[in-house]
Amino acid sequence: MVGRNLVSLCRNVGIDIVAPGRSELDLLDFNQTQNVLKQLSPDLVIHAAGVVGGIQANIKNPVRFLSDNWAMGNNIVLAARSAGVARLLNLGSSCMYPRNSEDPLREDQVLSGTLEPTNEGYALAKCAVARLCEYVTRETPQYDYKTIIPCNLYGPFDKFDPGVSHLIPAIIHKLHVAKLRGETSVEIWGDGSARREFMFAGDLADAIVFAIANFASMPSLLNIGLGDDFTVNEYYQVAADVIGYDGTFAHDISKPVGMKRKLLDVTKQTMLGWAPRTTLRDGIRETYEYYLSLEA
Repeated sequence: MVGRNLVSLCRNVGIDIVAPGRSELDLLDFNQTQNVLKQLSPDLVIHAAGVVGGIQANIKNPVRFLSDNWAMGNNIVLAARSAGVARLLNLGSSCMYPRNSEDPLREDQVLSGTLEPTNEGYALAKCAVARLCEYVTRETPQYDYKTIIPCNLYGPFDKFDPGVSHLIPAIIHKLHVAKLRGETSVEIWGDGSARREFMFAGDLADAIVFAIANFASMPSLLNIGLGDDFTVNEYYQVAADVIGYDGTFAHDISKPVGMKRKLLDVTKQTMLGWAPRTTLRDGIRETYEYYLSLEA
């Protein structure tokens, strides 16, 4: 999702970008990754690949979420250094923050406490890759390797399969199916009071292009987010309004909900001069239109 939105924007603004697919480049293979980077000799690498999913997928497959995400990150960072790539932008995740951190989450809180158990494997991999980037720059200052930490994302090219999807695409799929079937009630995990910060993926692509243009002034870790959040219940209600579902909601408080709140501190982002543009309603509307295009 992030990569496809970024490729589209880069091409629109005239940035020459190469984005090999999985069939062309297996990031789990270090030698292949190193050879491709030496052949391309890029000015900058953006590491946006990853094994991703919602709570269900993370709980079910912790080994893969840890091992594959670490292997891909380790390979791309070390291969970039070996190939002489001077700049690398790594995409982290708000899962990197400890579960009981004080909100809003500041960049200096990474690795300061216990991680959220429901996605610990993924978070460990993301923390380790971010720290590896810092180590590379510390050892060899001519290499400028940095990490941005986006809040939760949604948008076109998202995954809508309930087994792997995150909150907003899962809500869109669930409400769309409920509307088609004439269901009068939809289940929400937990009491719906947990708060989440979701940004439109097109806005993250814009932030990455901004970061490329302002790379030297970026800190080694930089949050990218909205600076505010909504409850799970509010996400359901806005999506229902957009989709046209007029049923009710039932809460299953026996289900896991993850952290009670994850809100990023965007002070550094604001100081650099970037802010997202897409409202929640507009973003869900555009994402739903993309979802409908898949159904057609």
